[in-house]
Amino acid sequence: MAYLVPSEFVTKMVDAGESKIYMATRDALIRAYMAGAILALAAVFAVSVSVATGVPLIGALLFPVGFCMLYLMGFDLLTGVFVLTPLALIDRRPGVTVGRVLRHWGVVFIGNFLGALTVACLMAYMFTFGFNTDGGKIAQTVAQIGEKRTVGYAAYGAAGMLTLFIRGMLCNWMVSMGVVGAMISTTVGGKVVAMWMPIMLFFFMAFEHSVVNMFLFPFGLMMGGHFTIMDYLIWNELPTVLGNLVGGLAFTGLTLYSTHVRTAAKRSFS
Repeated sequence: MAYLVPSEFVTKMVDAGESKIYMATRDALIRAYMAGAILALAAVFAVSVSVATGVPLIGALLFPVGFCMLYLMGFDLLTGVFVLTPLALIDRRPGVTVGRVLRHWGVVFIGNFLGALTVACLMAYMFTFGFNTDGGKIAQTVAQIGEKRTVGYAAYGAAGMLTLFIRGMLCNWMVSMGVVGAMISTTVGGKVVAMWMPIMLFFFMAFEHSVVNMFLFPFGLMMGGHFTIMDYLIWNELPTVLGNLVGGLAFTGLTLYSTHVRTAAKRSFS
């Protein structure tokens, strides 16, 4: 699969982070929009498969198809830029500032959200025949997911909030491994295999992914889920974003960078 050693692909991570910072706003927005839309389609596909088969593992096995498609097309998820762009800042690449990193995050967040919301609206219309039916079992399932992962967390107070944050951290640990996986091979097959494994794990474990949730919760609200927009924002999206940021950067970005770029001094035996 034409494997690249860590010292090679971690340098590619820093280069990728730098290139995203300098990307035109128009391009960043379009790429983020498409990434959010494709991931949303993959989410509804996985839920549909899980409902049809009654076996959630099958849905998890198939969900990574969306992630692979969007990264092979060069589109961007917020969870990925959380990991890559700070490395360019830490590496002191010319012109990369905290302000530029934060601005890029904001553009990608907006693009991902608009793409995911577009698919949520299309799926809601499609499943309900223009809001003339209840949407069937798939719509009911998503509505229940929305309730469980908002007011369900809120029922436990601070413990629920911390649980949500931890699930966000663990999610982007795995998702960022998928982002890195796209860089460790120079063949399409190698990239797909490396991306598939961690994405399958996060989806089956029901970890919290901020971009997937940008689809699931608006769709769940349209399908009559018993939670509010504020429930979604406070008891899912915002803590999930923070968890995704901390988990991806701490567990993947900084660990790889610190030991493969900023390596420790070698011990002398002379």
